[in-house]
Amino acid sequence: MAKNKKSVEGASLKTAAKVLRYLQKYRILFALTVIMNVALVAETLYIPILVGRAIDLAVGKGNVDFEGIFKILVAIGMIAAIDVLLQWLINVANNRIAFGIVRRLRRDAFNKIQTLPLSYIDSRPVGDTVSRVVADVDQFCDGLLMGFSRFLTGALTIIGTLALMFTMNPIIAAVVVVSTPLSLFVAGFIAKSTHTLFKKQAEVRAEQTSFIDEMLGESKTVAAFSHEDESICEFDEINERYKNCSQKAVFYSSLVNPCTRFVNNLVYAGVALSGALICISTGGAALSVGTLTTLLNYANQYTKPFNEISGVIAELQNALACAARVFELIEAQPQTPDAPDAHVLTREETDGRVNIENVEFSYTPDRELIKDFSLSIEHGQRVAIVGPTGCGKTTVINLLMRFYDVDSGRIEVSGHDISNVTRASLRSSYGMVLQETWLKEGTVRDNITMGKPDATDEEVIAAAKSAHAHSFIRQLPQGYDTVIGEDAMLSQGQKQLLCIARVLLCLPPMLILDEATSSIDTRTEMKIQNAFAFMMKGRTSFIVAHRLSTIKEADVILVMDNGRIVEKGDHETLLKNGGFYTRLWNSQFER
Repeated sequence: MAKNKKSVEGASLKTAAKVLRYLQKYRILFALTVIMNVALVAETLYIPILVGRAIDLAVGKGNVDFEGIFKILVAIGMIAAIDVLLQWLINVANNRIAFGIVRRLRRDAFNKIQTLPLSYIDSRPVGDTVSRVVADVDQFCDGLLMGFSRFLTGALTIIGTLALMFTMNPIIAAVVVVSTPLSLFVAGFIAKSTHTLFKKQAEVRAEQTSFIDEMLGESKTVAAFSHEDESICEFDEINERYKNCSQKAVFYSSLVNPCTRFVNNLVYAGVALSGALICISTGGAALSVGTLTTLLNYANQYTKPFNEISGVIAELQNALACAARVFELIEAQPQTPDAPDAHVLTREETDGRVNIENVEFSYTPDRELIKDFSLSIEHGQRVAIVGPTGCGKTTVINLLMRFYDVDSGRIEVSGHDISNVTRASLRSSYGMVLQETWLKEGTVRDNITMGKPDATDEEVIAAAKSAHAHSFIRQLPQGYDTVIGEDAMLSQGQKQLLCIARVLLCLPPMLILDEATSSIDTRTEMKIQNAFAFMMKGRTSFIVAHRLSTIKEADVILVMDNGRIVEKGDHETLLKNGGFYTRLWNSQFER
């Protein structure tokens, strides 16, 4: 238990230290905030002194210095007006600091996402990453805004009241100091327990966000399989856990305020009792009524910061827990950067030759996938990769594109080891059409010219015509200037045609077609196959297909099973062999 508490404290301190590093950019504004807080606290502490003086000017009935009291009231009013101005300026400065840090956190988090290896993205739910960048940063911002000013003013108030109380009456000040550790102990004890609870709350919230994101994104699939009831039950289970975590975290953190208030009331009673005894025993010589009133006000002001600080402990604990999750993303290990002397593969030198030597690869160490994979591909060859689900077809594409690095062996493109080639130049050498389409928010033209932003309108239209997309684009409200996105009211086949047009516009030296016509009707597919035939002339092409009828014309067909090439040859040769490919072919056409 002690080790767990120490680890929690250590994690909180490390997170706080990271937040302070983000604060360095705003050190001048922070210094101004500190100065304004010092002035605010000084003026706030001066008001009880003026109140005490006013009380001493009212000695008794018929013996009241109204003129002196009026001057004091005017001074109190002026100080109060300045306090209001200072509080407004402090809030403005705090907002600028807090939201500036939040902006930098989100920027750093998003920049890190752009450099993370694909293995990181694939191994975590998308909703969890989204929750870190959006919800966790928001929670952190709320806690930072609430705690930043209160902790600062609270600490200054405690120091200032103690100093003034010791100058007025050391005995009463000693009564306050002796009782302070009890208040700190109560607040600290409960705060340590709440950090773990708030961390768990953030984790369950991320799980819930991920589940909602998945259900909304695949709502058609859920409806098609009548999975609504099961989804509701699963959501209810996650929601129940989130409710329990939140209730426990808020309940235990809310104990801090009433517990410290009880201790602080004892302190106030102790000051009142000791002050009254001193007044009675000395006949008011050692302590006047006005001074006692000032000390009572100071006792209340001294304990008030503890109450405020305890009140924001819950938010701060939650903020630190959320910040830790954000920093975990920001500090995630990025993909191995390109070497400084990495070769930039130009289109002119890319002749389409690909050589794969003894490649081995697995997504997880405990599960082998690609084993002793070797292959030599000449310029302009059309290579089809077929096999059962999970045999490693898409994995080969991931390795060719260097989305993943091989565990051993090497892959060469045009005589260059791709581990010594910049990723950007390697990937620009490939044109890729996947089974899953992706459209960005923008016009139809923007989506087609993604790989060639400087393309002319004539080139865009020619590519669209080659992809048989021109006819439906003309029917859109603004034609090529129609704004679309992932949620655009286009059929899956129309989205696929836009992706094909995107590749046809660039025509890179090598092509990857991963079930590229899976969402297109048979009639259009025949036209697209003709476009692909034109596109693949003189270009090395990799075709991943489940429908074997689409790869009959391939120069080389690789038949994969369990991460290995079990057969290799053209369509006719493989059928004559009567092996694994023949069984796959017959399974698709047998009645």
